[in-house]
Amino acid sequence: MSWQLRRATVDDLDAIMVIESSEFANDAWSNDMMSAEIVDNHSYYLVAHPLGDPATVTAYAGLRAPFRSGQADIQTIAVAPGARRHGIGRALMHALMVEARNRGASDLFLEVRDDNPSAQRLYDSLGFERIAVRPHYYQPDGVDAIVMRLTIPEPTLSPAVGT
Repeated sequence: MSWQLRRATVDDLDAIMVIESSEFANDAWSNDMMSAEIVDNHSYYLVAHPLGDPATVTAYAGLRAPFRSGQADIQTIAVAPGARRHGIGRALMHALMVEARNRGASDLFLEVRDDNPSAQRLYDSLGFERIAVRPHYYQPDGVDAIVMRLTIPEPTLSPAVGT
């Protein structure tokens, strides 16, 4: 199946919240919090959907990146169980990394649950480094958060070389 990314709108809120509440049961964001993030100028939220079916949201991700602040934060990312293992999470992360760089960020941060090794593997593979632990960050579970940072590389252009 092919997937497409697009900018999230408040019309996507219900579909996002279905995934949010199922994936983050104990520490899910509220509708009001998510809605505020989607429309905030300092945020950039994307949804993924099957090609040709933009109403079927299967994943979402959000970035907090005030313009020219030098830093950005991955706020959230989630992929519905039936859409996993197709590279959607990686595609969302790459898109957020590009947007962070476009907004002037050179450092990108995130927190990941200590009990989520698959997410940690994704972030490790993207070049994030572990810089700290926030004990008992995720409540009410009391799970530690691993704080990770990526120094976003400057885009480079190289001349095309022909024969």
